[in-house]
Amino acid sequence: MGKIKTCVSLYSLQDEYLNHRMDLEQIMDFVKETGAEGVEILPDQMLKNTPEPPEEEVSKWERCLEKTGLTPVIADVFLNTNLYKYRTLTHRECVDLLIKEIKLAHRMGIRLIRLVSMVPYWVLEPLLPYCEEYDVTVALEIHAGMAFDVPETMAFIQEMKRLDSKYIGLVIDTGIFCKRFPRVVRQYEMSVGCSAALFDYIEAQFTETSDFHQTLKKNGGKLPPEVEAQLSDHDRLMAPIMDGYENYPYQALDEYMPYIKHFHFKMFEMTEEGPEYSMDYKGLLQYLHSRDYDGYVSTEYEGNRFTLAGLPTQEKKQVAMQQAYIQACLNEIQG
Repeated sequence: MGKIKTCVSLYSLQDEYLNHRMDLEQIMDFVKETGAEGVEILPDQMLKNTPEPPEEEVSKWERCLEKTGLTPVIADVFLNTNLYKYRTLTHRECVDLLIKEIKLAHRMGIRLIRLVSMVPYWVLEPLLPYCEEYDVTVALEIHAGMAFDVPETMAFIQEMKRLDSKYIGLVIDTGIFCKRFPRVVRQYEMSVGCSAALFDYIEAQFTETSDFHQTLKKNGGKLPPEVEAQLSDHDRLMAPIMDGYENYPYQALDEYMPYIKHFHFKMFEMTEEGPEYSMDYKGLLQYLHSRDYDGYVSTEYEGNRFTLAGLPTQEKKQVAMQQAYIQACLNEIQG
């Protein structure tokens, strides 16, 4: 029987790090205090001169691991194709960058890389020999707004199945399982100019079988004319980027379970009552347990970007709350 294990993505604590309230060692100590078993790192965020950091940077990471006993689970990697002003990177340049990331993961004792959504399928075959040599798996993030119905994701999955290697897989972001629209997003966007009418409409699209993403898709990326007529220019500008919250059934994962390497348990707002406002973590954990998932579920706090002006971010509090809730669920489900 598989075991679901807990993890924290350091993406969740980016404001603490950016504003120098916590350094890497302090953040790792905090993750350990939450009771998490593993850690997920963004080398671009935490290690200088990534993807080829000096040895002292890697040694600092290794000391943190030794001190905390945390398992280094996964590295989040971004393919920055727009490094130059007048052109995107060539295929060869993209592959070369990702080879450097594979080698860095190996240096850091990490055996899994999350490729950011929309990384093109054609990097996989040339990367595969390096994945095998360095024992590092690459896995595309399935993210709301860029999930299973997007051509680029579909092409990646098709190539993944064709190559059929244990070194290629998927990372699932639970933003595809929003039962309702996150209220912290509504509160923040209304504070900077969006209307209640826009969010009343968006929230009404979340039903047992649908969401705002599906509504936009059915309407060619546009709002119905009768809805647009009620909205301001600012609303019309913002509406298309509010589709990054989807409502898939858990069973959508059934055919992909053999390929799933990791989960981002996206979090916008843990409530004082216990659960996350938008997502049913316990239901998803029960589903994963029933499918014999053996791997990590990683806290990924994204509510920090929706902090109202003048208020402090709640990164540490929210991460600790989610970890406590997930660990309690797992104790009940797994025993």
